Amino acid sequence: MNKRMLIGLLLSVGCMYIATTDYVYANESDSPQPLEEFLPAIGYKTVEAALKEFEQNNKTELKLPLRVPPISFTHRFGRYNQMDGHTNLEIVMMNDQLPQNHFKIDIRPVQDKMPFEEYVRDVFLLKNGRAAAYIENPRIGFHLLVFERDHWQYVFSIDSDVADQVPVDVLLDLANSINDPKSN
Repeated sequence: MNKRMLIGLLLSVGCMYIATTDYVYANESDSPQPLEEFLPAIGYKTVEAALKEFEQNNKTELKLPLRVPPISFTHRFGRYNQMDGHTNLEIVMMNDQLPQNHFKIDIRPVQDKMPFEEYVRDVFLLKNGRAAAYIENPRIGFHLLVFERDHWQYVFSIDSDVADQVPVDVLLDLANSINDPKSN
């Protein structure tokens, strides 16, 4: 008799669980929000508009690379951030069909620079004689090239999944293309 009561109790609890559980059904039309809707909702705008805002607020002209990585991008956005007296400009390039095609440029004043010293894998010299630190850290999912120029810290980040297509020498070419008319 105890066995029957136990089985009955388990069946009752199971039926109550099924009856009170909410189910969520996915529609075939459910899809991720397009980047052109999602990114502006979190403050991104055209690269040109973000650059103009950055330059106006910092009262200076900022130099950007003339080159981009040799992988395909469907979207380019920028965002000027100002928080607690610190500013930075983010430029992101992405491909909505190939999410690994993700490149980011982060630029901030040298006095607010991000410390990367403990992660540096190698150091290279740019054409202007300045050092550029190369960072490969699997925990962050990106390979970085970090350098300073004209009182700004530049951080180029390429997704680790495409780092074989955009190796360090390509990142160095991008860095060297800043204000170099021969790098069109």
